[in-house]
Amino acid sequence: MTGLVYKSTGSWYTVKSEQGDFIECRMKGKFRMKGIKSTNPIAVGDIVDYELEETSDAVTGTIFNIHERKNYIVRKSVNLSHQMHIIASNIDRVFLLITINNPPTTFNFIDRFLVTAEAYNIETILVFNKIDTFDEPTLEDQLYMQYVYQQIGYKCLRVSSTEMKGVDELKEMMIGKVSMFSGHSGVGKSTLVNAMEPSLHLKTKTISEASKQGQHTTTFAEMYDLSFDAKIIDTPGIKGFGIVDMEKEEISGYFPEFFKLKDQCKFNNCLHKEEPHCAIKAALERDEIAWSRYNSYLKILEGDEENYRTDTYDEDRKISDETRNQK
Repeated sequence: MTGLVYKSTGSWYTVKSEQGDFIECRMKGKFRMKGIKSTNPIAVGDIVDYELEETSDAVTGTIFNIHERKNYIVRKSVNLSHQMHIIASNIDRVFLLITINNPPTTFNFIDRFLVTAEAYNIETILVFNKIDTFDEPTLEDQLYMQYVYQQIGYKCLRVSSTEMKGVDELKEMMIGKVSMFSGHSGVGKSTLVNAMEPSLHLKTKTISEASKQGQHTTTFAEMYDLSFDAKIIDTPGIKGFGIVDMEKEEISGYFPEFFKLKDQCKFNNCLHKEEPHCAIKAALERDEIAWSRYNSYLKILEGDEENYRTDTYDEDRKISDETRNQK
């Protein structure tokens, strides 16, 4: 039998059959997808083959095959530096939820996420959430951040779950697709899903005033069927986003604004650091490329993984008031 993985807890997988039934399944033996060293061989969104097993207590299943994935999105395993963790697979669109200071989302975090999504050919839309809470300086910061990414070509939405601003537009973009919500703990992923589909009653928590960080409410990635012909994968909050399996020479290719200029560099293997006649550095000096993006690129290039979870908001942005006002 063939089905779709809706939930993964690490040892059990909830699979929806082609007939619409949900079956709790285990994995048969050890899976290793070709070329993938991951902590979780089966992910939400996987299409799997399984066989039923009847016991006196219940009907369960055993997964014995994973179909080829059209894509997947990964991050570096928190505990195993040479392994990756597959967040979800077979995704049509990712919505990365961003909050400015409640909790803060840094340029560095966004850029690491976008680089990975670009590498695995997944469209990402940036959703600036909690816009109803903004004071004037916060609004200014949000609009500048939005400007940076819109100039590159990324779609951006401004949303308030509590006031239902932008929610209908978001739903329109999800119809007929498998979408994934991602972002830090506390950015409002579950609250936003509840706003779109109140009957789900997903658990939510408030931000810790002491740390300005969110508390985990979603423990495992889980897919939900929505009433407006859409599927959503709600994921646990991500504190940091470690990049995996990228050669230094290919990293700049996943920055769209860098990729457009790469062939104008004097050297084919230019890393856009100290090399002369570098088109990326020239564009940077002309303010055609955001310094925040270049700083993120250098951190990824230099393998600055030990600090990727602890970069502060102010340090990461490095945007002068003068530059923002010129924009």
